[in-house]
Amino acid sequence: MNKKTAILLDRRYHNHQISRQSLENADRIRGLYLTLEEERYANSLQFIKPREASLSDITAVHSEMYLDQIRQHAASGDPYAYDKDTYLMEETFYTAQLAAGGCLELADLIMAGEADYGFGLIRPPGHHAEAGRGMGFCVLNNIAVTAEYLRKVYGLQRILIFDFDVHHCNGTQSVFYENSQVLVMSIHEERIFPFTGSRNEIGKEEGCGYTINLPVHAQFADEEYTYLTGKVLSSVVEQYLPQIILVSAGYDAHKEETISKTLLSTSWFASITSLLKILAKDACDNRLLFVLEGGYNPTSLQQAVLATIDELINPRMLRPGIMYSERAQRILWNHPLHTHWTL
Repeated sequence: MNKKTAILLDRRYHNHQISRQSLENADRIRGLYLTLEEERYANSLQFIKPREASLSDITAVHSEMYLDQIRQHAASGDPYAYDKDTYLMEETFYTAQLAAGGCLELADLIMAGEADYGFGLIRPPGHHAEAGRGMGFCVLNNIAVTAEYLRKVYGLQRILIFDFDVHHCNGTQSVFYENSQVLVMSIHEERIFPFTGSRNEIGKEEGCGYTINLPVHAQFADEEYTYLTGKVLSSVVEQYLPQIILVSAGYDAHKEETISKTLLSTSWFASITSLLKILAKDACDNRLLFVLEGGYNPTSLQQAVLATIDELINPRMLRPGIMYSERAQRILWNHPLHTHWTL
């Protein structure tokens, strides 16, 4: 029985919810939870419950002033008093603590060797949240809190965060922009929210070269994404040799999503998972942790997440075929990453 993949789910993640319509809502994950509890998955996965992230865990990334703002706006009675997209309500801070804390629980399990892979099916998402500001549906930066925890508790000095959400991970990038111990790589559609993540944003001071942005054109699909991730991610992992790979897993680049114009198929998410498994095996003793970010069509989100999980529990490791793509190669022409990394 394969018990190497740990899945974090908890229905308390549904409690961050308002009656007004929002793309980021509990229905995103309800059906997914029910499917994963079916026998065909229950026998192949470890299911774990979250703990609350402590205030010291959270303030390693976020300012205390920002946490006070969350509490104040959550009690205001107007869920959109803080931000027009990121609603705050009475249950929000506790739910966000469970989201971040659940990721720490997964990290502990992986570091203890009790699971190779983990997937946190959490909400609210986190990669847009900066040290002193939430935005884009994000309250606490779950993956940044996890990376800081791994540095502090386990002494890790080479952590790779790979973000394939269709939106740039402005919050995660800002936290580690001057830090070489956390390499942040993002592939995202250009010229959409949050309007950051240009190719010239490469980090600064000690972190110069440790931020890699691949902004891509709308209408890019599997071929272009597979070429870019296969070429860049494989080369960077080989040179950086991360001690763990953290994945901000946003599924809103799926072709069935209306929030973007990117055209990824469900099978691409299986392919990138297969590649990440191989890279984690070669570089970091299989340590690979996915954290849910975006994905707002519940049907395509469920299909793509299940494609990821199916690949995680698949004992085979098959490197996806990479066909040359001239359109994708143009993204790499004169890209500043060549100054720091060999492709």
